[in-house]
Amino acid sequence: MSRRYALMLLLLSAIWGASFLFIKVADRELEPMAIAWLRLALATVVLIPVSAVVIGPARLVAGVRGAWLRLAVMGLVNSAFPFALLAWAEQKLDSGLTAIFQAAAPLFSIALTVMVGQELVTRRRALGIFGGFLGVALLVGVHVHGSLWSALAVVFSGLLYAGAGVYGQRWMKDVEPLVLATGSMCTAAVLIAPFGLVALPSAMPGWKITASMATLGIIGTGFAYILYFAILRGVGASRAILVTYLVPAFAVSYGVLVLDEHVRASAIAGLALIFGGVAIGSRRSPVRPAKSP
Repeated sequence: MSRRYALMLLLLSAIWGASFLFIKVADRELEPMAIAWLRLALATVVLIPVSAVVIGPARLVAGVRGAWLRLAVMGLVNSAFPFALLAWAEQKLDSGLTAIFQAAAPLFSIALTVMVGQELVTRRRALGIFGGFLGVALLVGVHVHGSLWSALAVVFSGLLYAGAGVYGQRWMKDVEPLVLATGSMCTAAVLIAPFGLVALPSAMPGWKITASMATLGIIGTGFAYILYFAILRGVGASRAILVTYLVPAFAVSYGVLVLDEHVRASAIAGLALIFGGVAIGSRRSPVRPAKSP
């Protein structure tokens, strides 16, 4: 990997790691569904003009029109539902711990590809899945006190991301990456708009919440997707997926430095088990659509 793409990968990891911080701050005054909808809406505002310039408005419209139903499914499963679940979970969980829980998403990808017959069951793969989920169990047992449902919500968001990856491999191969990103975000924003609008506060939130939400939607979602696809095009999926390993480190660091969160040794041990399980269980990295925390 060239220095340019390595720096881009670090930048993307730093941005997505910061997303957990911004969600935590936005949670102070905004409802989870409002956060999810605003993320989608702001990301769409960024993605539409960029996609129109890069691939042309006619090609963008034609691509979305030809796959709008599949894009809607992808948008809900890969963006809207996980965004809402993460925002709801972080009402009780630390931002860094949430990122560590979500690091289990690749485990679900491995398990699902085996279940649908895309990958063979091997001892190595089974050992990796077992070890990874042992790490999740350690995190739940040690760190979750009165917030089990929040932890399960984060884990379920990882399952949704994995399911979207399998769905994308099977049904979205003919859709251009920028059409996929823009179309899925746009259709999801439209579909959950009634719920998001109802959840908006009656008064303008404080500047910290407003700034966090704007950064989360514009930079952490819209710009991050563009950056992800640039990396994907330049170095391929097997290297682009390295972002999965870097995001928790950034998220935990932000949580400690900005929000005064505390990290236990057991959390690092759980993360190590998860990453070890992913490394052992995947001979080659699963190809998944871009995911934003």
